[in-house]
Amino acid sequence: MRNYKRLFVILLSVLLTYPLCAQTNEMVIKTNKPGAEIQPTMYGLFFEDINYAADGGLYAELVKNRSFEFPDRLMGWKPFGKVIVRNDGPFERNPHYVRLEYAGHPHKHTGLDNEGYFGIGVKKGEEYRFSVWARTADAAKNAKIKIELVDVSSQGERQAFASQELIINSSEWKKYRVILKPDKTFAKSVLRIFLTSREGVDLEHVSLFPVDTWKGHENGLRKDLAQALYDMHPGVFRFPGGCIVEGTDLATRYNWKNSVGPVENRPLNENRWQYTFTHRFYPDYYQSYGLGFYEYFLLCEEIGAEPLPVVSCGLACQFQNDDPKAHVPVSELGSYIQDALDLIEFANGDVTTTWGKLRAEMGHPAPFNLKFIGIGNEQWGPEYPERLEPFVKAIRKAYPDIKIIGSSGPSSEGEQFEYLWPEMKRINVDLVDEHFYRPESWFLNQGSRYDNYDRKGPKVFAGEYACHGEGKKWNHFYTSLLEAAFMTGMERNADVVHMATYAPLFAHAEGWQWRPDMIWFDNLRSVKTVSYYVQQLYSRNKGTHVLPLTRDNRPVAGAEGQNGLFASAVWDKAHQQVIVKIVNTSDKTQSVKLNFSGLKKSEKLTGGKLITLKSDKLDAENTLENPFFIVPEEKEVFAEGNILESQIEPYSFYLYKFTLSR
Repeated sequence: MRNYKRLFVILLSVLLTYPLCAQTNEMVIKTNKPGAEIQPTMYGLFFEDINYAADGGLYAELVKNRSFEFPDRLMGWKPFGKVIVRNDGPFERNPHYVRLEYAGHPHKHTGLDNEGYFGIGVKKGEEYRFSVWARTADAAKNAKIKIELVDVSSQGERQAFASQELIINSSEWKKYRVILKPDKTFAKSVLRIFLTSREGVDLEHVSLFPVDTWKGHENGLRKDLAQALYDMHPGVFRFPGGCIVEGTDLATRYNWKNSVGPVENRPLNENRWQYTFTHRFYPDYYQSYGLGFYEYFLLCEEIGAEPLPVVSCGLACQFQNDDPKAHVPVSELGSYIQDALDLIEFANGDVTTTWGKLRAEMGHPAPFNLKFIGIGNEQWGPEYPERLEPFVKAIRKAYPDIKIIGSSGPSSEGEQFEYLWPEMKRINVDLVDEHFYRPESWFLNQGSRYDNYDRKGPKVFAGEYACHGEGKKWNHFYTSLLEAAFMTGMERNADVVHMATYAPLFAHAEGWQWRPDMIWFDNLRSVKTVSYYVQQLYSRNKGTHVLPLTRDNRPVAGAEGQNGLFASAVWDKAHQQVIVKIVNTSDKTQSVKLNFSGLKKSEKLTGGKLITLKSDKLDAENTLENPFFIVPEEKEVFAEGNILESQIEPYSFYLYKFTLSR
């Protein structure tokens, strides 16, 4: 009898808990009701030269201060023997160079070591192109230099592991090249130049590039980093920033005109990120402009993204400049407005125009087909719209088809945000750039952010966003999961949100000022964070039209009673596919029933795929040592008729994809 009573208690317990465990979240996807068109630009990339993203990063140049134009002319260099810095060189905007002279004794030596960016990383068997503009000091005699890659930490018999001699045979400035092929892989080598003749030599624009750059360009990009951008399948690429557009002061703002033309004659610019954070201080952080607007446009073309350049509106960084005199008066904005107009001409102008001709001379006669331009970064207050308005009027008059992006300031809500949105509508910009670096709680509560936006006003460009973990400000899995959850709301409101870009994009493991970031790298390796894979899953599966997806006739946006679930669905017309994205932010497995309503009798869901992104540890991350610790996994799934029943694991991102066969 006791056993019967015990069995009864167990059965009762099971019955009482069963409804909670077996609760099914039925989501209805109306496959026959495609809604808003999803813009090709929906998911993209935002590039800013922060964290050594350009020089020392994406830009493949390995020599620091190659033209001796840093304020400390030999910063990055270690001279020995008789080295003299001179300033009457062949390039007007980079006049400095070095003269190497005989040290005065056959057993003494003259030369230079260059430390590169946190060292010079090279790989065994790969080719590296050394180039230099040079001339002999004596017109009647040739000079010789020896170029080496050396391991200054080596305790072995030799330091050099790649070496070439170069004869300088003219007293006129010429460009010389040799190929170095190291016999070992080394992350922190040094470039060494010896004068090996008694005749002196002048050296300018000393450069070292891997031969194997992205697409083989001589003034090229680091291949693995550019490949990661291509693999994202981005719809838009915003450049060059960010705060560097503004500059700490107007003198250090990013001036696109200085970033085009012959690379040897592009002047140095001080990067405002070298001194912004004293706890992450890099006094050698300058912009060579070797990665300039031509290279940005070319990269956009090669990765299939619409270019979105941003130019200064005449306001220096307002966080760092309270004095109105630090900014350009509205009455004196003429040259800044002309810069914007000239940029459009550089991108799109005929080769007979001034700036279109320069583009052609640089190697691209065909226009880049620019469609968008941003004016200002994250300015605020009445100072911004009163400067933005004359830009808009001038661009509309000269280029009525160009879409203009304004800003809602540095915050995702609050006084300035509420002030600027009506101003952007009044000025009639096409898109408004919203920025939000926010904690987990914010992302969990913003699933419906765009549901009630004005459908007739400017569209949204979510230009900078990332989830910043409280007490865990790095790229761990949980923050990436919440970004995925938030993005379901952007996707569901694709009639309002036309662009979205995570930020920042790149960070050097030894030279970062800001985190989290999407792609980390050192001199030889790179790693894609979980946030990268979230962005990639959305970008590669964005579809062409939104499909209505509801649970109990409501959007699935993490609201009360929705069990921590976020979801969206799209139709891909080109591939005849239905794609559903579901994010479970709860700590419980959720039973989900997908009801693909509206299918005709002749239609079937075939070729089902399930891609999952999950981790047992919420604070886990991908690292340079373990880059594939958390990556998407794919398997086949099958629907029964128009129904798919599934179990969504705790803290996970599920993406279902079916082809609609007829």
